[in-house]
Amino acid sequence: MSFRLTPTLATVIGLFVLLTAALILFIETRASRAVVTELGSQMVDLGMDAFERRLSAQVEAIREQTQFVARALKGGGFDPADDRALASFAYGALAATPQAYSVQVLRATGTGVEVERGDASGVYPLVTLDAAADPAAADLIALAQITRDPFWLPISHDAARSRTAMTFVVPAWSGERFLGVAAVSVSIARLSVIARELSANGMTVFLLHGLSELLAHPAFEGVPAGVTADNDLVDVASAPDVLLRDLANLPAADPRRFRLGEAHAMFEAADSDGGRHYVVLERTATQIDGLPIIVGAHFPARVLEQPLDRLTLAALLGLGVLMAALVGSAILARGIARPVRRAAEGARAVARLELDGLPPLPDSRIVELKDLAQGFNAMVAGLRAFLRYVPRSLVLRLLESGEAGQPPEERHVAVLFTDIVGFTPVSEGMTAGETAAFLNEHLTLVGAAIDRHGGTIDKYIGDSVMAFWGAPDAIAAPGGQAALAALDIARAIGLDNRRRMAEGLSPVRIRIGLHVGPLVVGDIGAPQRVNYTVIGDTVNVASRLETLGREIDPEAEAIILASAQVAAELPAGCASVPLGSHRVKGKGLPVDVIRLLVSASDRS
Repeated sequence: MSFRLTPTLATVIGLFVLLTAALILFIETRASRAVVTELGSQMVDLGMDAFERRLSAQVEAIREQTQFVARALKGGGFDPADDRALASFAYGALAATPQAYSVQVLRATGTGVEVERGDASGVYPLVTLDAAADPAAADLIALAQITRDPFWLPISHDAARSRTAMTFVVPAWSGERFLGVAAVSVSIARLSVIARELSANGMTVFLLHGLSELLAHPAFEGVPAGVTADNDLVDVASAPDVLLRDLANLPAADPRRFRLGEAHAMFEAADSDGGRHYVVLERTATQIDGLPIIVGAHFPARVLEQPLDRLTLAALLGLGVLMAALVGSAILARGIARPVRRAAEGARAVARLELDGLPPLPDSRIVELKDLAQGFNAMVAGLRAFLRYVPRSLVLRLLESGEAGQPPEERHVAVLFTDIVGFTPVSEGMTAGETAAFLNEHLTLVGAAIDRHGGTIDKYIGDSVMAFWGAPDAIAAPGGQAALAALDIARAIGLDNRRRMAEGLSPVRIRIGLHVGPLVVGDIGAPQRVNYTVIGDTVNVASRLETLGREIDPEAEAIILASAQVAAELPAGCASVPLGSHRVKGKGLPVDVIRLLVSASDRS
């Protein structure tokens, strides 16, 4: 039995929504007054979670930027040995990290730079660092070499700069070679600014370092009074907030009177006027990147001093309806999402033309999904057949560009021709099946070498192959790539001949011709049937050079003849000998010819 997607989803989801809405309306009329109390509790949880997320985002931004700087030392877009480039990169890293007030980058030699966020003028001071004269830089280099893993430095106060900071350090290693260290610092005053922004509606948000030191508080402006190099943070006992001064001795609040999240603990406190307050703290002091940081807040007790009993039944009923809706939605969504997800994964593979091993989409009882699977599977089968006749690189380019074809255009293209010497006499003693098997094996060797060097096979002409470089994607020196492919073909033929002779078969001899020059490349043919190919005199010269091989060295296992134009694009290490000028059929002027040589080690 099959179901249609649209009416099925409309019926099931509509029933659940109708039932949920009716029950919520009933619950709302019975528990509207009690909901206010629940919202108050949620406000506390959300306020705490918001500060935790805000702080975590600040810390994570510092971590990511420090790791980015360290990765850049391994080989980014600048030269780490260049002082100006290093300073420019440090400026950019600091500008991209508003949470930070300084970025330090030290090489393994102990030299480097530090950029500090300036004042409102926008001028960022730059300091040149040298571990030989700076004990702090020397200690940082030594610690990074020992630790290897990223780490936070202890919170410290810099009296000269009037800042208390947290610093994240990432050592840069390449294998076992130490490259340097990156360090990004964030001012504690920045955390107090965030606490001040989040403190509203009677709630005061603060941050503790452990249970004995106050890290951030809305009352802090810049560096708090009493902070020195020996006393980096304000003690809780000396906090400007009277509710926190006796934090260690506050009694726990009655958990039956509110519904805070399990991640938070609540205590009761009194202000200087005797007013009752609640103080909420994280239960775990290492939730933010392993740092001993506790997020806290306090607010008047009246926020939660309302009866919660009538909300219990309403919450249970609402939860039951919600769970039923979620279960039904999950069952339906799973049945729909699984084939859709597989179709999406298959579509991504098809976009990359990775069709080998791509499994077919399964059948489905939902008509639309069934049609999707059948259409997708038919499309993949058609593409697999299509790729047997059309160059893969051309298909990828058409997919990326979204164009329907490639109009003819002039390009600088290298053309390669191969031909088996004496194929007709060799094939006379073979059956049709043996001839086909022999040709397929030979053309596989040649085609693999062409593919390895980025060539496009234009066509097979019996035992011959025509390939070209420089289209559909232009390359700087197509003649050099074609030459490397020709040498690779010669090596492959040589290795295969050793196998053939070991099996008692005759060796194969091959001629290869290469030429490079301007050609017209693109879709050629009638509108109903086109072929992506190249045309022009360059093709004719390459073909004639392949034929010339029978005159130059008719007994060679592999002879590669190329024009002087190809010689000008040969990469370093390609051996060749000049053969002088030769007249070839169809050319009025002689062609300067070279012969590419396969090294003796490649023949063995």
